[in-house]
Amino acid sequence: MRKQLAGLLLAGALYVGAANAAVFVTVAPPPPVRVGVVGVAPGPGYVWVGGYHEWVGGRYIWREGRWARPPYAHATWVAPNWAPRHGGYEFVRGYWRR
Repeated sequence: MRKQLAGLLLAGALYVGAANAAVFVTVAPPPPVRVGVVGVAPGPGYVWVGGYHEWVGGRYIWREGRWARPPYAHATWVAPNWAPRHGGYEFVRGYWRR
């Protein structure tokens, strides 16, 4: 029973660690962010969350922007970006800031 519990705890820790793992690319910088027409918000209180390039399967893919409601009042969206680090690029996820 203790071995099973220890195994489950280790698996959970590895899963959480993998979810928070940084993406680091040394092959090439990401392409420029696409620019387009945003349109009208679907309702009051919505904020445009711009698109970004994500590294998937050994290449960059474009994730479309979308309208989103902030999770709390006066929240500001900080866009994701690719930061130059140690001869490559690290993906910094977007987040809501108070």
